[in-house]
Amino acid sequence: MSDLGLVEGYKVADTDELPQLSFRKMFRLSLRTWPYMRPMLKHLYVILAFALAAGLLAMATGFIGTDLFTNKVLIGEKLQPIQASVLFVGDEYVTTDPMKLGQGPRKESSGNKASGKGKAAGKGTRVTAAEDAEYIEPKLTQDQRRTVRNRLLIWGAIGGIFGAILLSVGYYYTTWIWQSINQNLRVAMVGRVENLSLKYHDSARVGDAIFRVYQDSAMIVNLLQSAIIYPLMTLYGVIIGLVFISAFDPWFALMVIVVAVPVAWVIVASTPRIRRRSLANRVANSALTSGAQEVFAAIKVVKANRAERQIFDRFSSESARALNTAYFLRLDMVLLTAVVALLGGGMVIMSEYIMVTWVLEKRETFLGAMVATYIGFVIWNYGAVLIARGRVEGLAGSGQGLLGLWMRMQDLFIALERAFYLLDLEPDVVDPANPVAFPASISRVSWQDVAFGYDTSRPILRGVDLAANVGTVTAIVGTTGAGKSTLMSLLLRLYDPDEGVVQVNGIDIRDMRIDDIRANTAIALQKNVLFTDTIANNISFGATDATREAVTAAAKIACADEFVAEMSRGYDTELGERGGKLSAGQRQRLSIARAVIRDTPILILDEPTASLDARTEQQVLGNLAAWGKEKVIFLITHRLSTIRGADQIAFLEHGRIVELGRHEELIARDDSRYRAFVEAEFEGAELDHE
Repeated sequence: MSDLGLVEGYKVADTDELPQLSFRKMFRLSLRTWPYMRPMLKHLYVILAFALAAGLLAMATGFIGTDLFTNKVLIGEKLQPIQASVLFVGDEYVTTDPMKLGQGPRKESSGNKASGKGKAAGKGTRVTAAEDAEYIEPKLTQDQRRTVRNRLLIWGAIGGIFGAILLSVGYYYTTWIWQSINQNLRVAMVGRVENLSLKYHDSARVGDAIFRVYQDSAMIVNLLQSAIIYPLMTLYGVIIGLVFISAFDPWFALMVIVVAVPVAWVIVASTPRIRRRSLANRVANSALTSGAQEVFAAIKVVKANRAERQIFDRFSSESARALNTAYFLRLDMVLLTAVVALLGGGMVIMSEYIMVTWVLEKRETFLGAMVATYIGFVIWNYGAVLIARGRVEGLAGSGQGLLGLWMRMQDLFIALERAFYLLDLEPDVVDPANPVAFPASISRVSWQDVAFGYDTSRPILRGVDLAANVGTVTAIVGTTGAGKSTLMSLLLRLYDPDEGVVQVNGIDIRDMRIDDIRANTAIALQKNVLFTDTIANNISFGATDATREAVTAAAKIACADEFVAEMSRGYDTELGERGGKLSAGQRQRLSIARAVIRDTPILILDEPTASLDARTEQQVLGNLAAWGKEKVIFLITHRLSTIRGADQIAFLEHGRIVELGRHEELIARDDSRYRAFVEAEFEGAELDHE
């Protein structure tokens, strides 16, 4: 465990150590998201193309718009030809200065020679750029400037309207894409969790799985935005910005590169600390989610034991831990961002000083003449300063953005590794390569020399031998922890035995498909799990094609039809959370009906009548005996009235079947372990079979 106090039991990739996120590993994690992105690939291409085109268009229109407003509207310089065409104005608005048309310094006129201004030897000789800067072209009139301003405002309004429409459509379009990709990963994670063996679920916290599925999986969207699209767009903007800033003067590009060196060092040096903070934050929030889930699942126990204050204090402590880890993670991010902002701010201030100096000197821009046909930045002027400063500030902002991006990526990839941890888990119980079909007609279920333990060093079952024939009811009896439920779990292939075999008609069930085994085995659990749905849908859970007639027939066998008929809407009555509107006995009868409706050849009933009164119990058992004449039925029970009716009783003790037979036979033995168990469990009850 790290010195950050990580929560026990946390695992990223089957370890609680901080993962080493090299560039190679981050790249591999990114590649693993491809199957979940692939269905949306064409939409991603559309978004990327739209973003690139929009970025280039925004930069170009920003350059031209700034030139029009600063140099044309405010200063009054005449337009370039393409600007006049866009604004739909006449030639009288267009500059005639060859320098501003990208034709180089203007030729000296005879008038200039006569006045002595030209230094050329004869008519037509070209003057230098410095001399040309002394040339003053007639400016736009006040009316012309107002016209340019108004046309510019009209174009701005049109662009703003269309831009708002496109941004709105793009926002909802991209949101749909991101959520669809997230949904693909979430569904895959839930599917994997459902297929994992119970050994995983026995040791894992439900809240941790919920947090991984709900929160960690969402990082696939951030991966697209923060690790793929945003970096591409940022690099795209940096390259374009460097090109444009180099067009003004290459020294600015060099300045940006020089500042980028300490920024890169800060990013590299801060990475391990950010990873530790991010991991601690996710662990703490996962523990908080798990704690909340466990409390709400056991709220009745909490209230019954007056433990509200204890639970509140624990939740408050876990919440404070989650808050602190989130706070320190963001604090580190803010401090590192401030360092980069300081470097970027220094670069901006220095560049502004240089620009103003060049404006005063009327210095010629580096590539100004090449783009003079479109914009009027031949020499350093007010518009050139605004554009160049904006590019320098943009590059400084990109540096901060890349730092923030890198810090978020540490959290992102840790979350992705947590998400893929679930996907990487392999079930202990898997289908065979060449499965054997489940028998069409069942005759016998048996366990032969079966041993099993959830922990191999602590076996639960040892050398179990048991056989049950069709048309019989077998009661599995024993003290708590003897292995009764575990024995039935092996029949369902929730686990596989460490030794020995479980067979149906002499065929090892490990040679069959898991779905076939469970499709032919129904179980009614002691813990009656009901859903917030109708009574009919709760009964038909797992048998979605069941008709209403089948639902009512199953309810009659389970003696549930009586109380269902008294409900306001009968079988269409909505149940509350976990069947909270029903009594324990009613919930138990619905659980039995749910097992009966599947009409499987094997039926397992775990304490099926624990919450039923004696009369209802006898009715249910009688109905099950008549219904199950061609089935193999197993009862896990402690109730003597239930045990007595079984065809055979298997008495487990310390993971072994120590006695097997009918109730009368076992009770008749003087040294019977079963008799001692019954006497201890049912003191004062009549033991002899009437």
